[in-house]
Amino acid sequence: MNALAEGTYLPKGLTQPAPMRDGLDLPYWEGTREHQLRVQRCADCGTHQWGPDWMCHACQSFEVEWVTVEPRARIYSWQRVHHPVHPALADHGPYIVVLVELPHADNLRMLGNLLGDPLQDIVIGSDVEAVFEDHDDGSPPFTLVQWQVSSTV
Repeated sequence: MNALAEGTYLPKGLTQPAPMRDGLDLPYWEGTREHQLRVQRCADCGTHQWGPDWMCHACQSFEVEWVTVEPRARIYSWQRVHHPVHPALADHGPYIVVLVELPHADNLRMLGNLLGDPLQDIVIGSDVEAVFEDHDDGSPPFTLVQWQVSSTV
């Protein structure tokens, strides 16, 4: 697993992510291209939420907006994946999937890959920061959010 030396973590051949046809998550993908982490927040009750929805998960208001949040989180849970979930990942394992919690955005949780040694020790509660992985060769170009253990304490 040496894709980082080539500039990306994931190998070529995976299905390219795209916004949903209804455009609901388009602001998220536009944000990643700008190296910003965006989530929804209710304009009525102020609660942050993920995944995208047309209404607030807390108060059922339809007044939800997209906001940029700090791209820092804590590891809530993790799994070391040894069996590929896609043929393009056949020679790309093991790898680590983390569920991170964003303390500055109502502790909402997001999934992602943890960069670095796939056999590294992982500590629940460790601080992580987003890494924006640009795929400029995509059609259209896209950016993925990966996570790495924070070097600042």
